[in-house]
Amino acid sequence: MNDLDVSRERSDGIRRAEILARKVGLLLDVIMSPAGKPYDYPTIRDATQAYGYFLSRTRWSLLKAGKEQYVPDEALVAIARVFDVDPEYFLQEGGKLPEQVEVELELLRNLRRAEVRNFAARALGPVDPDTLHAIAKILDEA
Repeated sequence: MNDLDVSRERSDGIRRAEILARKVGLLLDVIMSPAGKPYDYPTIRDATQAYGYFLSRTRWSLLKAGKEQYVPDEALVAIARVFDVDPEYFLQEGGKLPEQVEVELELLRNLRRAEVRNFAARALGPVDPDTLHAIAKILDEA
């Protein structure tokens, strides 16, 4: 083994950290806090503390950045409860997205399609309704 080789255990730890960061990032991108704003550290800290786990800013920053670290089960359970997801979601590379995430992603897709349709309608100027309907149909199917 040379200096560039990484043990299997270390490689697995790095991969777990990357998966966890990706999944937490997705939750942060699509799920809003009860106040209707994106989650920030103080909101996450207070919420996890309400579930019996103090999440330090350092641990949260490392977790979001995908840095290899030991993350206690209690932390995963508390974070999962904040986002109302199964803690196993954080540990599986693939698998089904939580229902709330799927709903939010579908809403975002619909909003983006509507934006594209509106932009196309403005950019094309006066277009007969049949043509506009055909363009909207193509965008919806894409």
